[in-house]
Amino acid sequence: MLSLGAWSSPASAVEAVRVTLDAKAIDLTPMVERYRSEGDEIRISTAMGRDGIVRRIAVKAREAGSRPDWIVFALTNETDEQIDRILVAPHFRMTGSGVIWPDLGSSRIAAITASQGIRPERQDNADADMFLITLDPGTTVTFVAELASSNLPQLYLWQAAAHTERMNGLTLYKGIIIGIAGLLALFLTIVFVVKGALIFPAAAALAWAVLAYACIDFGFFQRIFPVTDAAERVYRAGAEAVLAATLLVFLFAYLNLNRWHVRYSHVTGLWLVFLAALVGLAVVDPPMASGVARISIAAVAAIGFVLVIHLATHGYDRAVMLVPTWLLLIAWVVAAGFTVMGQLNGDLVPPALIGGLVLIVMLIGFTVMQHAFAGGGFAQGLVTDTERRALALAGAGDIVFDWDVVSDRIFVSPEVEHQLGLKRGALEGSAADWLDLVHPFDRDRYRTSLDAVIEQRRGRLSLDFRLRSASGQHHWFRLKARPVIGSDGEVVRIVGTLCDVTDVKTSEERLLHDAVHDSLTGLPNRQLFADRLDAALNFASQDDAIRPTVIVVDLDRFKQINEAVGYSAGDSILLTLSRRLGRLLRPQDSLARLAGDEFALILMSERETDRIIAFAELIRRAVNTPVTYADREVSLTASIGLALYDPQIALRRDEILKNAEIAMVSAKRLGGDRIEVFRPNMRSDHSDRFTLEADLRRAIERGEMRVLFKPIVRLEDRTIAGFESMLRWDHPRLGQIGPQDFLPLAEETGLIVGLSVFLLERTARELAAWQSALEVDPPIFASVNMSSRQLLRHDLLHEVKTVLLRTGVLPGSLKLEMTESLVMENPEYSAQMLSRLRDLGAGLSLDDFGTGFSALSYLLRFPFDTIKVDQSFVRQMAHGRPVILRSIIKMAHELEMEVVAEGAETESEAIELYQLGCEYAQGPVFGDPMSPIQARQLVGATPEAA
Repeated sequence: MLSLGAWSSPASAVEAVRVTLDAKAIDLTPMVERYRSEGDEIRISTAMGRDGIVRRIAVKAREAGSRPDWIVFALTNETDEQIDRILVAPHFRMTGSGVIWPDLGSSRIAAITASQGIRPERQDNADADMFLITLDPGTTVTFVAELASSNLPQLYLWQAAAHTERMNGLTLYKGIIIGIAGLLALFLTIVFVVKGALIFPAAAALAWAVLAYACIDFGFFQRIFPVTDAAERVYRAGAEAVLAATLLVFLFAYLNLNRWHVRYSHVTGLWLVFLAALVGLAVVDPPMASGVARISIAAVAAIGFVLVIHLATHGYDRAVMLVPTWLLLIAWVVAAGFTVMGQLNGDLVPPALIGGLVLIVMLIGFTVMQHAFAGGGFAQGLVTDTERRALALAGAGDIVFDWDVVSDRIFVSPEVEHQLGLKRGALEGSAADWLDLVHPFDRDRYRTSLDAVIEQRRGRLSLDFRLRSASGQHHWFRLKARPVIGSDGEVVRIVGTLCDVTDVKTSEERLLHDAVHDSLTGLPNRQLFADRLDAALNFASQDDAIRPTVIVVDLDRFKQINEAVGYSAGDSILLTLSRRLGRLLRPQDSLARLAGDEFALILMSERETDRIIAFAELIRRAVNTPVTYADREVSLTASIGLALYDPQIALRRDEILKNAEIAMVSAKRLGGDRIEVFRPNMRSDHSDRFTLEADLRRAIERGEMRVLFKPIVRLEDRTIAGFESMLRWDHPRLGQIGPQDFLPLAEETGLIVGLSVFLLERTARELAAWQSALEVDPPIFASVNMSSRQLLRHDLLHEVKTVLLRTGVLPGSLKLEMTESLVMENPEYSAQMLSRLRDLGAGLSLDDFGTGFSALSYLLRFPFDTIKVDQSFVRQMAHGRPVILRSIIKMAHELEMEVVAEGAETESEAIELYQLGCEYAQGPVFGDPMSPIQARQLVGATPEAA
């Protein structure tokens, strides 16, 4: 073997293959030149370019001192457009694989080098070596590929869209074939359980063997259980040996060969022992085992054909029924032989062969079934149409409804009486007796629908109505019926089915309610409040006695309260306040929850200004009353804004609500815990907020936004595991502004989206710099908080994908943090979005875990890899009560999730967190938020290195 610097003998120039824009696929297999290098480096003369010059390039093998095989080919782009193509070298091809010591597949191309232009980029694919090749306009590029194995059965150059379309079509076809094979195997297994004769387990075993062979050949098994190339060859050879064995067992069992001669049993037994040993040989030498198995399949087919023809000519019924199937098997073996020897080389031939094999097993199944049910009732067709309808109705589980119109008697199945808790026969009476059980709101519709069918003497009846149970509750039922016309042309019966749809109706009502109500408090949301305000203003414009007043109540410093007592306590406080405010209202008044801690009222019961202000004072006192939660009292205050109705000024709902909010903001600016009535001069004070909003819109363009990083420490060795990023606004006039001050404004104005994308890009850029400078395992990570509901949208997928591709951070290292309250607003939608984000390569972290009302069943559906425990649970350790924290950590580990504890303030807390099994922690004890330069210095990635 030559040394690292050894060179192979120079290779001659190659002929370039012309690549056109309209060529969907080009077979490069006969056009490549193959070389066996004398060392670990090869020198190649490139194809002649447009300038007529032939250049020399040298390519080095991946491993020093190796002597790999090489292939060389050249492509030319004579167009004036850039051409992108996919180079595909399949790992396994049945075509041309051979009979003796067949090629069972492996990786074909280890690496590929271009003489110029963009470097070929390997594409992820489990079934082939795929590279993205880019040809610049007017260029001729020579490619040198280092082969991973000595064989290269096929090399194609595809258009990406054409290759994807072809793969999608093949995938659909393969899925159908595997599905049919799986159903057939399951069905034959069930028949074996029912009947128990020897031919049924033999047929079922053959069906399962064909299913396994198809799954391995189509790559389905490898996708479920990722295996190495060596293991795949073992499985492929083993599947062929098992297929030969099960085919032999089926032939023996179906023809019942032991009844003809004892030697048949001996030969079959020895052959099966040989094939069983062949399965073991597949582990040691897969090509040899596969070659013997292929010869065995052909031998079983040929010998079986002779036996079937011989026994059929002697009048053996089983052999006669097997003749068509075995003729098809012989044709399949011949086609498979031509394929593996390279005589049939179409790409669609191998999938067609697998489909043909499944068809053969299906015919075998039909033959077995014909034998199984010969002489049975099903074969003779003794089931009448009426019996089929009765069986179908019993299978559907619906309740029979039969009204004899002539005698006015209704019959229903006993199930409905049992469900309603009524006595047996309670519903068997006249139609009028039913009216007492029908809900009062549904009686007229129920009576009218039945009368209409009787009068019109035709049509179908589909009616939803409620029946009262013995306990007084009502159940929804759906009646589907049609009339039966007598010989005189009149309706004599109405027959159909009843189906309990209570759950469906409850779900529909719940959806309608949730659409216009707050999920936490059950109060009307902003949309329903706006509709009610519209109605109140319309009434006021027509009646001078009606003067609606809009009152907006916003809690003071509620975010600090949430951080102090936890989000679950905050939700409980909001529930308590909603009940207190609701008790102050009269029937004509309305209360709604507009936002997190903002409530609004439409006061219709008071007209005088003094009484309205007195009512607002009652609201303020109700809020000021301390709320008790977990043995502690929480004191609250609120800023209250009033917008009085002026009949002289016609205001729209948005304007009057805006006036009330401006008055509320004015009360908050004056210190909170006060009541303010809207005055026109308040608008000028409110303009300062618009100025701040305008400054915020231009903050990113002016470079005023800075990204800070809070360290996250690995408790095991106290090393820096990652960072949590956050924004700070360096305002030119107001100085430094923290996120707690400008993020609510950004959320309200929609600027939160741009700020979050900015934070995501900057964080990913820094993370890429850290990872390029540090080669640690596991890699360093960074977390980005996505707390706004505006961010959980489809555009987020594109933005995350763009950032990950642009920065090249390692998969799973850029973590998106989302709170329980955010994902639980729409669990089904959130589960889909989170799964797609995880597939893109983003990590997912559940922030503030344990502070909301989420169900643990949903936690199993959300693909989070990290849980961030709220700091309120860390605080409980100081009181000697870490029970909940310990349970959360244990549950997370059982779900294969890592745990990050927030708010660690002392070294003793860090030690106790580690003892509880927590992997990571962050908090003041590990450092305050720092600049990107400080973060790089902390992890040892200097700015120059980054």
